[in-house]
Amino acid sequence: MTTTESTDQPNIAVRVLNWLEAGYPEGVPPQDRFPLIALLQRRLTDDQTRQIVHDLTSSEAQQSRGEDEITQDEIEELIQRHLRESPSSDDVTRVSARLAAAGWPLADAPE
Repeated sequence: MTTTESTDQPNIAVRVLNWLEAGYPEGVPPQDRFPLIALLQRRLTDDQTRQIVHDLTSSEAQQSRGEDEITQDEIEELIQRHLRESPSSDDVTRVSARLAAAGWPLADAPE
C-alpha cells in the first residue's frame, strides 16, 4: 500500500467512494469485490482502506445499495484473501474497464 499524509484520508475516502458509485451505481457485484479490493490496496494506506470499509458498511450506504449488501466481515475476508492470493488478470481487467467506462480510469490498469 502507499503512504500518504493522514490529512489526505478524508479526501481520498470521498474520492474512492465517488469512484465506486460511478463505476457501480447499482452496487459492486460479488464477483467484482475481490479484484476491486486488490485494486484499492494498490493505492491506499491501511487507514484509508479501513475508512472506506467503514463508509461502505454504514447503514446509509447499505440502504442505498438495496438487497446486495456488503458487510464489514465480507470486506475483511476479501482483504485477507488478497493477502493470500491475487485476483486473476481477467478479473482485474474487467473491474478496471468498468470503472474506466464510468470515467474513472486507473493509471496502471493492465492492458
